[in-house]
This record gives sequence, C-alpha cells and structure tokens, in this order.
Amino acid sequence: MSDEAAKAAPDWVGAQRDPSGYPDPNRPGHCVRCGTQTVDLDRGGRVRPRCPACGWVYYAKNALGAALLIVEDGKVLLVQRAHEPYLGQWMLPAGFVEYGEFAEESAVREAEEETSLSVELDGLWGFYFGTDDPRNVAHLAVYAAHQVGGTLQAGDDAMDARFFARDALPKQIAFQAHRRTLADWQADPARVPVPLSGSPRR
Repeated sequence: MSDEAAKAAPDWVGAQRDPSGYPDPNRPGHCVRCGTQTVDLDRGGRVRPRCPACGWVYYAKNALGAALLIVEDGKVLLVQRAHEPYLGQWMLPAGFVEYGEFAEESAVREAEEETSLSVELDGLWGFYFGTDDPRNVAHLAVYAAHQVGGTLQAGDDAMDARFFARDALPKQIAFQAHRRTLADWQADPARVPVPLSGSPRR
C-alpha cells in the first residue's frame, strides 16, 4: 500500500486522524491527568489536544517495532500471520517494543515467541518507517540475527514459519517496512549490519 493509499484508508476502530494525515488511535478527547475535555491548540507547528485546566499537551508518538532478519543458506526466515491485520500474509518475525523494553530485547523475545528459536543478534541491519499498519504508524528496527538453539516451530501470532530463497519470496508480504527490508536484502544480501550499541542496563 502506498503512502497516499494509507492516508486514504478508513480509520482503525474509529481512530482520529493526526494532522499528519495518518490515523492516531491514541489521540485523546480528555486530559489523561485530570479528565478535563481537551481543546485543540497550535503548538510546535501542529494542532495538538491541550488541557485548559492543567496545561497538559498531547504529543503523538510513532510506535516502534523490532524485527529479525535471520538468513541461513541464502534463505530468509518468515512467519505467516495468524491474526488481522493482514491475516495469512508473511512477514519477518517481529513485534512492538514494549514500554521500558530495549528494542534488541524485543527482537530476541519475538524470535522465541513466534519461531521457538533462540537467537543472537549480529547488528542493526536497517531502520524503516511504515504507514500501512492500521493500528499505528510505526518505525521498525531490523536486526540481523542467527540461530543458537531451539527448533523452528510457529507460535504466538504466527501460524507458520519457514525459510524462503531470495527469488521465491511469498507474493503477499505484510507491512511496508517488511517489504522494503526484504527488497533491500534481495538487492544486497551481503550488507554488513551496524554493530550493536550494548546493554542499556549498564
């Protein structure tokens, strides 16, 4: 789906539109601090909900996802979605980064949940932006990784998981960011990932 088509798509479960043109499922009508009805205010070059009672201002935030590019013998691991949106379509093992969670931790967690594999990350392979997820506009951090344990088996939000050759990818790939990642991998499978930043806990 193109950016223009995403902007024209119906809102997800009645989500309001942000001034950017994309649906914002979190845009509030009431202050999250005191419950007062918000009013629209131009701030920082964008109209934002503001509380006239306590002054709280809402700033929309993109979601952040973490995905894995796991390649073995020239084939990439994809999972088939078990739920909407894009039920039945294929994607990299991925999920949203939880609040307070390091994206690298999210990637390792998603690998175990969706593929039953234990993995080690080799580096940040790419960083992408997507607007066609009806739940939220999102950035996607894609990590190169390799298997260190476990047996491949679909789980959690996936109903299938398998490796695909570069010239035999499924026709239906969910999400812009995943399609862009796979296109980049097909064009340059030898791309060297950026070294990891290290643990944020130290």
